[in-house]
Amino acid sequence: MGKRIATRRRGKGGPVWRAAGHKRLEPIKYRKISQIEATGSFWGEIIALTHEAGRGAPLARVKFSDGLQKLILPAEGISIGSRIHYGATSDIREGNTLPLSAIPVRTPIFNIELRKGDGGKLVRTSGGFALVDSITERWVIIKLPSGRLKRIPLEARATIGVVAGGGRVSKPFLKAGAKWHAKHAKGQKYPRVRGTAMNAVNHPHGGGAHQSPPVSTTVSRNAPPGAKVGLIAARRTGFKRGRQALSKKDQEIH
Repeated sequence: MGKRIATRRRGKGGPVWRAAGHKRLEPIKYRKISQIEATGSFWGEIIALTHEAGRGAPLARVKFSDGLQKLILPAEGISIGSRIHYGATSDIREGNTLPLSAIPVRTPIFNIELRKGDGGKLVRTSGGFALVDSITERWVIIKLPSGRLKRIPLEARATIGVVAGGGRVSKPFLKAGAKWHAKHAKGQKYPRVRGTAMNAVNHPHGGGAHQSPPVSTTVSRNAPPGAKVGLIAARRTGFKRGRQALSKKDQEIH
């Protein structure tokens, strides 16, 4: 009997595939909306910068003017001793958090809420930012890092600037052990072996005289777990051509 493939083993939910959740410091969300934030503003001071396992961006511990301390996603350029402001009347400056309705068009933002008070869901990776594209009566249209446009309610909050730690991906890992620890902190398996490099008993793509799949790599959506690898329920296969070949009659016309 063949060995179970990685996708099957991962689906079981064993400890090899789990992220180290006990190393998380606390949920990184905005504080609950208060009355003063909806009508005015208040400030907080950065008292420490820290790292969380499995997260690329650094974290900042803020002590707010009312005594509350909380970890937040800092903007690029924030340092210990910097002051940030929350509220609708805050200045348009890096690190300040405002409702989207109060942020001008073409301003870089991050940690964007999908709904008012959800704590921030979009654009949270190091070096990431979105742009305010336009503002309507009911929605704010933002341009995500992927280029996609998304509409968000006016009352949702976002932070001005770019997420700190933007140069992280420019530094090479240099050795496989460093890459393994980085992947392990996120619950990801490393190294990842190609199916064609395996034996026939270990993977549907394994075996043969050459490293090529012995069967078609396009499989059904309803394929059993041991065979559900490759191009799952692919809509099309082959090279995508930009222009169809013209017939002789069409070539004469053109």
